Amino acid sequence: MEVETPHYSVIFDDLDKRIVHALVVDARIPFAKLGEILGVSEQTVARRYRSLRVRGIVHLSGQVNVVPLGHARWIMRIRSTPDAALRLGESLARIPDLSWVSLLSTGSEVMCVSRARSAQRRDALLLQLIPRAPHVTGLLAYEVLHNFPLDEEWPRYSRLFDADQLRELGPRRPVQDRAVHELPIALSLEDEAMLAVLGRDARAPYAQLAAATGWSPPRAARRMSELIDAGVLYFDLDFALERMGFAVRAALWMRTRPADLAAVGAILATHPEVTYVAATTGPTNLTAALVCRDTSHLYRYLTERLGALEGITDVEVTPALRVFKQAQTLLDADRINPVP
Repeated sequence: MEVETPHYSVIFDDLDKRIVHALVVDARIPFAKLGEILGVSEQTVARRYRSLRVRGIVHLSGQVNVVPLGHARWIMRIRSTPDAALRLGESLARIPDLSWVSLLSTGSEVMCVSRARSAQRRDALLLQLIPRAPHVTGLLAYEVLHNFPLDEEWPRYSRLFDADQLRELGPRRPVQDRAVHELPIALSLEDEAMLAVLGRDARAPYAQLAAATGWSPPRAARRMSELIDAGVLYFDLDFALERMGFAVRAALWMRTRPADLAAVGAILATHPEVTYVAATTGPTNLTAALVCRDTSHLYRYLTERLGALEGITDVEVTPALRVFKQAQTLLDADRINPVP
């Protein structure tokens, strides 16, 4: 007989972790199907998911990949006077085109990712809004040339499933960038309306998507699948890492020999601590995001795992002092001020 604990404000147990993994694989998996895979009721899965959301442990959103739309992703390191860095990070977090906004350990530098949906919006960010913001003293912009797909998406909980369960769950659909010979994809007003709803809630029901677009629910479902297949739409989970036992986030800025870039990036994508790795333009040519349990864990990773790799000629490590925004979720939202 299934037993469910009604109140577990701080528990993040194996059932929660398995639900999280399933959502990483398939963000819109029906809870009835997931319950069958996990051996619990649909109501239990729904209750656990609601609890994870209410407690702020996970937030699931639909994200737009700008590359199939004909635009580039940019990683920016923005320098400011130390007294203004905190306010700068809070302000940048309010800009819809920016995600992963963090105050770096230098104390006077904010990192963020730009996914501007047009050349005009890109130029407005890179050439006007950010450089002209009060107390900004410098800007480094790295264009993302290639994402190295992780061997398993973080937090890598597949070990909690047996082989039959993994087979029933199926593989995660990778985020695909368009081939260079293909024409950019154009989005309609209805597409934009649907993407806006999914940006707030990746599991929004098809009836809600239909109401926002004026389509029928089956047509909304078909168009969603088309956008996913085209690489335009993907689903992302924001995590409250500290509540999951991870206290340290850091970025690595690495320089490799050109001949070693692809091999080093592919190896990094297999490391459990790595949540993102990409080849970029700029003064370094490879960047990675890390999640570690504490500073000792970070030290062991740098000296033992990263240090064993050949081909890396230089590395800079910048832990995050504060994270203002993840893919979609604003952190400490009540403290965030408007854009200056």
